[in-house]
Amino acid sequence: MSKVRTRFAPSPTGFLHIGGARTALFNWLYAKHHGGEMLLRIEDTDRERSTQEAVDAIIEGLKWLELDWAGEPISQFARVERHREIVHRLLESGHAYYCQCTPEELAEMREKARAEGRPMTYDRRCRELGLCPPHDKPLVVRFAAPREGEIVIHDMVQGEVRWQAEAMDDLVLMRADGTPTYNLAVVVDDHDMGITHVIRGVDHLTNAARQKMIYDALGWEMPKMAHIPLIHGPDGAKLSKRHGALGVEAYRAMGYLPEAMRNYLARLGWSHGDDEIFTTEQLIEWFDVDAIGKSPARFDFVKLESVNGWWIRNLDDERLLARFEQFLPHADKDHRTRAELARRLLEQPEGRQRFLKALPGLKERAKTLVELLDLSYYLYAERPLEIAPKAAKILDKGGRDVLRDLLPVLEAINEAGWTEETLEERIKAFAEAQELKLGKVAQPLRAALTGSNVSPGIFEVLAVLGREESLARIRDQLA
Repeated sequence: MSKVRTRFAPSPTGFLHIGGARTALFNWLYAKHHGGEMLLRIEDTDRERSTQEAVDAIIEGLKWLELDWAGEPISQFARVERHREIVHRLLESGHAYYCQCTPEELAEMREKARAEGRPMTYDRRCRELGLCPPHDKPLVVRFAAPREGEIVIHDMVQGEVRWQAEAMDDLVLMRADGTPTYNLAVVVDDHDMGITHVIRGVDHLTNAARQKMIYDALGWEMPKMAHIPLIHGPDGAKLSKRHGALGVEAYRAMGYLPEAMRNYLARLGWSHGDDEIFTTEQLIEWFDVDAIGKSPARFDFVKLESVNGWWIRNLDDERLLARFEQFLPHADKDHRTRAELARRLLEQPEGRQRFLKALPGLKERAKTLVELLDLSYYLYAERPLEIAPKAAKILDKGGRDVLRDLLPVLEAINEAGWTEETLEERIKAFAEAQELKLGKVAQPLRAALTGSNVSPGIFEVLAVLGREESLARIRDQLA
């Protein structure tokens, strides 16, 4: 058997959406599992809708997901001359013909088919005319589809699928302007690139029948096909933006980790027993198409968030901090100011150490990097802190009086003794002496130190911020 070679072939008419990302992942995993390689082909023959911005976004999205490919990305449009060469070969062999039908004539055929309650197929009126350019009308080239027999695809996911040849259309291979159509270009490119396996959405299954006819006419071997189920929303409806049909750059901005995205996307249509969490190494070891189901997968933000939270909790602190730093330039507009403040702090060695010291407590409560950014606000907030309404209420209702009495106790602790253990001991003793519940001391402390009414443990917060910063923030509120 030749080396396994898959391909991801997106159209650059928009960003890399979640369905495309899963297709790329499945191709990548299948190739890696079998010791092969994945190629990247940009199907940019639709010149009106293809944009460089979309090409850049697709490549950026794949890089963020850490799905690498062999060689340079291949432009389908750059191969137009090769496509024309194959069209002429089909013309010469009698498997294609020139067609002069006008848009008006085709519209008339559509209307007739609609009136008769049948799908529109070209009526082949030009098939036996033997037309050749130059001609007084623009000529397209159509494929001379077989008129009898069956087209059979042995699909690795869908099983054996059959179509009656008489129901197949004489599809256009080349437009009047000399540009190839999708089905012709795909066949030529997959053959020339040595693609052994095509893994794509089940919405391409009918295209597989069309492409099989072209492969047979050219005497080429067709790659093995695997048409995977589509992704639906949690309600079973077709995936839309409200369900999560967004570009992968949106998921990066929402604070999802690439490890979590790979993990979650792999479970959309593929399974390994009841396992939910997979390392990339496990995915490569276990992935194969025989575990892909036929039913549509359901995208669920709650499940994705749960998987992401697991990865945040379980990543090594240094690795998580590196992911957090990579995320900061891509934070959404509502978090850009905070992201910039966090970035500035992380540029300072002592700031970086402050983050690392706080991470074990922070990551237990964060499900996304956006939540981690918000929870860590107290680390990078500029003085005087912006106090949230609930925290301000705590300070206004007697909280400042407690802080005023507590301040001398904290000032008496020197730098060397500023540890969680010592702080806990002194603050608990203060609360007992004042006949206060610990919460009545911890709440105003939390408000003054973090600007919020929620945070990691208050003794941890004091230790992470350090003596000088902690005392300065308390004094800010007393001032």
